[in-house]
Amino acid sequence: MEKDKKLSLKRTLDNAFYALGLGAGFSKPIFFNIIFIAILGYFQWVFFSSVFMKKIVDSLDRGEDYRKILGYIGVCGVIVASMNLYQHYFDNVTLPIELTRLYGKLYHMLFDKAKNVELRCYEDADFYNRYTMAMDGADLRISDIMRRFWGMIFGTVATGFVFYLMFSIDKFAVIFIICPLVGNFVFGSIKNKFELKRYKEQVPGNKMMNYVSRAMYLPDYAKEMRLFGVYNLLKKQYSDATDNNVKAASKYAFPNAFVNFWKITFTFSVIFEGVLFYAIYRNLVTGSISLADLTIMTSMMVSMTWILIGLFDDIVNFMKDGVFIDNLRGFLDYKETIPEDYDGDIPEGFDVLEFDGVSFSYTDEETIKDLSFTIKKGEVAALVGHNGAGKTTIIKLLLRLYDPTSGVIRLNGRDIREYNLHAYRELFATTFQDFAIMGMSVKDNVLMGRHYDDEDTIVSDALKKSGVYERIGKLEKGTDTVMTKEFDENGAVFSGGESQKLAVSRTFAKPAPVKIFDEPSSALDPIAEFELFNNIAKEGSDHTLLFISHRLSSVKHCDKVFMLEKGRIIEEGSHEELMARDGKYAKMYRRQANNYLAIEDEEGGLSNA
Repeated sequence: MEKDKKLSLKRTLDNAFYALGLGAGFSKPIFFNIIFIAILGYFQWVFFSSVFMKKIVDSLDRGEDYRKILGYIGVCGVIVASMNLYQHYFDNVTLPIELTRLYGKLYHMLFDKAKNVELRCYEDADFYNRYTMAMDGADLRISDIMRRFWGMIFGTVATGFVFYLMFSIDKFAVIFIICPLVGNFVFGSIKNKFELKRYKEQVPGNKMMNYVSRAMYLPDYAKEMRLFGVYNLLKKQYSDATDNNVKAASKYAFPNAFVNFWKITFTFSVIFEGVLFYAIYRNLVTGSISLADLTIMTSMMVSMTWILIGLFDDIVNFMKDGVFIDNLRGFLDYKETIPEDYDGDIPEGFDVLEFDGVSFSYTDEETIKDLSFTIKKGEVAALVGHNGAGKTTIIKLLLRLYDPTSGVIRLNGRDIREYNLHAYRELFATTFQDFAIMGMSVKDNVLMGRHYDDEDTIVSDALKKSGVYERIGKLEKGTDTVMTKEFDENGAVFSGGESQKLAVSRTFAKPAPVKIFDEPSSALDPIAEFELFNNIAKEGSDHTLLFISHRLSSVKHCDKVFMLEKGRIIEEGSHEELMARDGKYAKMYRRQANNYLAIEDEEGGLSNA
């Protein structure tokens, strides 16, 4: 157990020095100014409590000319004023500017890491909690660690110097230094452990409260809150989170108060009153100390107390920040299983894709079970089946958002894990059903960070194919319109169907050999759906197509249809072959046709859908 504690202490110190290195790398002006300010701060404490005070008292005892004494005080005052002016300039001018730069560099690093970790991490509550804590004021913790580190260094030096001066006046007076040491390092340490435990127990509640707070002002939730009873549910979630946080606070409230009482008692009451009684006794009873030495000793004792308080505060917060930085360091040091910068060979186009005995599970239960199928260049293939059959998971595996639990996926006969991840994914243009519209222009929402020679033409063609071109043409700024009113009052807010068309246009715009459409018409009316699938079918003339559709009439033109159930392919073939087989696919098709009030011509294909 003791060994574990030492290891934990070592890790904490390592974390703190890790953050110190980050801070020095991000902002040298902050790093070196903090060192200088720490030196000046402790210099003032020591100088005024000992050297300055001794000089004034000795001068008064010797009856020196008051003008000389006032001159000395004036010179010291100018020096101190200059120091304070420098510190105020740093705190109010240099620090805000440099902290902003530090913040930007740090969060660029965090964002790059967040982009690079695999998708599974965002579905892991523990990992997400660590990520949340890593982002929690990380910039301020790094700058605080720099302050605390140099505060400890120069605080220790100042403590030693004042200790020496006090010892030279009275050897026994230094015994009183034990009091603030006990108060700060014993009771203060216990207090900070309680506070850390309380913080950790409140993290889940804070995360829920932040989520509800976002939901209350983001437009995404506005309609649901007004039309349904979800407001009360959100309010209950917030209240429950608040109650849990109150319980955590209450759990540590009394122990915290009890320990804090003894911390303050030993830090202030015992030492101040003890030194005062001791000094008065020596001066009035034994006559073994002069009034000047009594004054200086009392002044240094006060100074020593505050220096020790500052030193302890720096040590505790240095260690505490080191614990919090563990989340930051753990996140930045996390070794991704599928990093976005995964290197490998560059694939030479798309010829054939093969799933060979692929199985996959998000948890203990397998979502995909021993799946095998092949899609060749130029083919049009579809994945169909009820919700939860594993269709979208197959697309995520194909794109290496996940790796199979067992089995292998091959491109052109080679395991896809042998390829450079970015180059491999460039072979595919994909629209997922759970798409996201970004708070940027329509054009950027279509191109998604890619750049081409004739971007306007590419965007226009893609919007026409998806069926949303006319709607965007009516906007004052056209494709330059921002897709939210959160940042621009002239921004656009689309309906669900319009947003889906905009998302689908991304797949049309990307010049990839394989186009993947995951339920591209789930929010569209039958006419819009008919037009969209016609355009998708045209896309299949010079691309390989793979799509998921809830309407089986839309897959009649496909070369291959894979029907899934509970992660397995239960039927495979063309539409005609599956209808002739009269299995589950045929029954599902007829049921859908009846629901649409018309049995579509099986020979008509997509054009008659």
